[in-house]
Amino acid sequence: MNDRFVIGEHPVGPGEPVYVIAEAGSNHNRDLDLAKQLIDAAVEAGADAVKFQTYSGNRIYSRRTPPISSLQAVSDRPAAELMEEISLPRDWQPLLAAYAQEHEIDFFSTPFDHDAVDELDAIGVPAIKIASFEIGDLPLIRRAAATKRPLIISTGMATLGEIEEAIEAAAQAGADRLALLQCTSMYPAPARLINLGAMATMRRAFQVPVGFSDHTTGTAVAIAAAALGAAIIEKHFTLDRSLPGPDHAFSLEPDELRELVQGVREAQAALGDGRKSGPTPEEREDLYVVARRSLVAARSLPAGTTLERDMLTTKRPGLGIAPRELERVLGRRLKVALDEDDILKWDMV
Repeated sequence: MNDRFVIGEHPVGPGEPVYVIAEAGSNHNRDLDLAKQLIDAAVEAGADAVKFQTYSGNRIYSRRTPPISSLQAVSDRPAAELMEEISLPRDWQPLLAAYAQEHEIDFFSTPFDHDAVDELDAIGVPAIKIASFEIGDLPLIRRAAATKRPLIISTGMATLGEIEEAIEAAAQAGADRLALLQCTSMYPAPARLINLGAMATMRRAFQVPVGFSDHTTGTAVAIAAAALGAAIIEKHFTLDRSLPGPDHAFSLEPDELRELVQGVREAQAALGDGRKSGPTPEEREDLYVVARRSLVAARSLPAGTTLERDMLTTKRPGLGIAPRELERVLGRRLKVALDEDDILKWDMV
């Protein structure tokens, strides 16, 4: 596997701009116009990609599935029925991909069955995302890997062993470009359970780009992930949190998504290159001299005075001898007279 690769036209990996995925998921509410508006919102926010999910209720849940608390909060109907009702109509995918291309944003989806992989491959998506819940479905991962498209695998609830199995399955099927996302599989997820430090663990263990799939409310945790070096950040969003459906309530609204993208960009810019090499050119031209200190006369001193400690103090600006040179100055004689507050320079002693 490579530690960096390209999705669409976006390099992904250490030192590259964070690849921000606006996760529309099921928040289209089976309304094609709403789905297009979600793409518009992702574009306006400055995201790099917009992502949906491709599943069918009867393929993702057995009719024997017991009640699921997170879904019961939305509906008391069987899980398969509810998931089918909120699923993305598959014949929309070429339309949405074309719409996204027109608006210069990457479009892809999370497949939950083999046909979904083939359908997404057929429309030329730039990457395929594997959901946390599917990390143990090695046949699905192999099918996705066989497309030779970059894979992004979320790792919610997974052990390092399970992640290793998934990577090996992908590699055996031909994948050579793969990224992992730290994730906590709760909706919403509390910040105390996010474990952003696991990104570094996976990066060391697997030598692939690592990022964060965020299920918290708000933007703070995703921005923190960017500051910790996340290569990819994925975040659910909606046009309106009050809309019906299981994912709207913990999703960002468009203005918040815009804030997230801006915060991620600023956090990454703030990382810098890690070198501690003195003032930046911007600091040097402004406060470096003005705000640093010099040795100055504590009182009027006639020429010929032998300098003693109580004759000098330190004050801004830093135009003269630096305070760290005090011991070298003491005992020297003044060549010129100084008034109180005059800045001491080497040619004066």
